[in-house]
Amino acid sequence: MTEAITADEAFVGTVEPEGADRLDEGRLAEWMQANVAGFEGPLHLTKFKGGQSNPTYKVEAKSGKYVLRRKPFGPLLPSAHAVDREYKVQNALNQAGFPAARQFGLCTDDSVVGSWFYIMDLVDGKTIWDGAMPGAEPAYRRQTYLAMIDTLAALHTVDVEAAGLSDFGKPGNYFGRQVDRWTKQYKLSETEHMPDMERLIEWLPATLPEQTRTSVVHGDYRIDNMIFAHDEPKVLAVLDWELSTLGDPLGDFSYVCMAYVTENAGRSGVQDLDRKALGIPELEELVERYCGATGRSSVPDMNWLFAYNFFRLAGILQGIKKRVIDGTASSAHAKAQSDRVQPLVDRASEYAKLAGM
Repeated sequence: MTEAITADEAFVGTVEPEGADRLDEGRLAEWMQANVAGFEGPLHLTKFKGGQSNPTYKVEAKSGKYVLRRKPFGPLLPSAHAVDREYKVQNALNQAGFPAARQFGLCTDDSVVGSWFYIMDLVDGKTIWDGAMPGAEPAYRRQTYLAMIDTLAALHTVDVEAAGLSDFGKPGNYFGRQVDRWTKQYKLSETEHMPDMERLIEWLPATLPEQTRTSVVHGDYRIDNMIFAHDEPKVLAVLDWELSTLGDPLGDFSYVCMAYVTENAGRSGVQDLDRKALGIPELEELVERYCGATGRSSVPDMNWLFAYNFFRLAGILQGIKKRVIDGTASSAHAKAQSDRVQPLVDRASEYAKLAGM
């Protein structure tokens, strides 16, 4: 029997790009020379193991280290993989003082590396792939979780207009638009009929919670989508802005809380951990801290929000499943991800029933 590999082994570090993942380093160096302030070649590219949607590379050059994120090659679903939006939101937030990586340039010319891409700073820190944070002291774990919530609250209190992001999404009806979006994406990549998914597609739009606030929403906010300082519980950069837009901040908050209804299995879930012994704050404390930092008196029923989040994840992973079948998925983890669609639909249905479906 083969031993299960840890999240660190699966996701940390880089590999030499192979086949279609190889990019023309000469063309890229020319583009960076012309478009990235202070750039000096030559450069060498390796591909990050982690992340699955937009292929991400480490660029090592004489002038320093950078990150390149590009669209996948091949046919893509409409509105997916919008690297120009990722670039725009990170650039605006970085300039507004929020911990997003510094952006160096966006390329919308397919002839350079074969697809649109952008270049950003390589932030020196660590990614926490396992929510149990093996080897950390309980007090350090606790402060890390609180820093994650404080950073989310800071994102949700950024002045959208002052940051130049008032056109980054439509105000209002965020959950309605998201349910509609993921229903469409699911239908575009449907591979089999799932009766429970059809029930959710009918029930969710009929039971939407009222939206009372609009902010920048990250869309995939969890412990392994940020870079922490090496030696203190501080968020240096939030990564993976592919799903970001303007919307209801409760979308992000309920999503990060999904860790509390997800088993760990070496990833971000904390449901089955001895949280008290580990120093991980309970969900109630995170709710209280987030509300305090954002001026809320409470958050609405989490069962609907959890049902919505599991539904949305099922829609996202169905897209990956279709790409696996079509042969265009970008990661070795894609196949395993694609097997998770039905279990996610089951969990969404479970919380939908608790919310009255």
